[in-house]
Amino acid sequence: MKSFVRLGLCLAIVGLGLQMGGVQAQSWPAKPITLVVPFSPGGTTDVLARALADRLQGPLGQPVVVENKPGAGATLGAAAVARAPADGYTLLMGAVHHTIATSVYKKLSYSFERDFAPITTVALVPNVWVINAATPAQDVKSMVELIRRTQPAMTYGSNGVGTLQHLIGTQLSEQFGVSLTHVPYKGSGPLTTDLIGGQVHMSFDTITPVLPHIKAGKLRALAVTSAKRSSALPEVPTLDEAAVKGFDMGTWFGVLAPAATPKEVLSRLHREMVAIIRSPEFGQRMRDIGAEPIGDTSEEMAQRIAADTARYAQLVKKARVTLD
Repeated sequence: MKSFVRLGLCLAIVGLGLQMGGVQAQSWPAKPITLVVPFSPGGTTDVLARALADRLQGPLGQPVVVENKPGAGATLGAAAVARAPADGYTLLMGAVHHTIATSVYKKLSYSFERDFAPITTVALVPNVWVINAATPAQDVKSMVELIRRTQPAMTYGSNGVGTLQHLIGTQLSEQFGVSLTHVPYKGSGPLTTDLIGGQVHMSFDTITPVLPHIKAGKLRALAVTSAKRSSALPEVPTLDEAAVKGFDMGTWFGVLAPAATPKEVLSRLHREMVAIIRSPEFGQRMRDIGAEPIGDTSEEMAQRIAADTARYAQLVKKARVTLD
């Protein structure tokens, strides 16, 4: 008899816990939400995060605050979100860089595939090879010739060790048989400032932070690194067209939450985000900055992460880029 009483009590407690969990999910959000950007302000990740956050707080009924946590190739911000409570109040604006970091860093405190729940891919953005407008090169061919003649080695900036910009630089150095010196930054903002100022010679950044400076004549675009030309820079050839057949390396950005976040919260976030991303207003905003809006399912984003993690693991091994 006592065993039945204990069993009934246990079932009642479990039921109460499930009921309370449902109530908590239904009352979410009850306070501001933080969207962590793992780069400094001014870069593509930051621009996309703020564009989404501004529109997301309306349907959610709570402020969505963008918090920049740059450093270590975007892994510091990701680690902070992985450690955060899985309650839907701390999210990560992730990027392709995190799939590369999985192979670059030997001792990450998190697993990008296991410790995060993908919500949706916000946008795809081509990368572009840009140089200071004062540089005496007009296209990829003449730039490669200039690199070969210049001693000491010319420099290229990136958003950090292990980011896609870094990997593009190592790939092109090998492809053209030239030497380039890598200069890591904590984000596109300070990198672009130094590129315009002449402190670094070139970068392979996403289009968004450099587009206004290309149009203003301060920077010169040589080629985009995606398979297709960008609608924001239709006159700029792809690397495939200019020199390197089959070259296709672009950047995606998407939102993730800690893995144990309640499914009801993840579903609500996905529903609201996708509605925004697929809206004509947001789509036009993305195209204006050189981005392609996506708004896929969480399963599709997870497949993208898995595929890129495997793809870039091979490239990182080939490039011998590793950090503790």
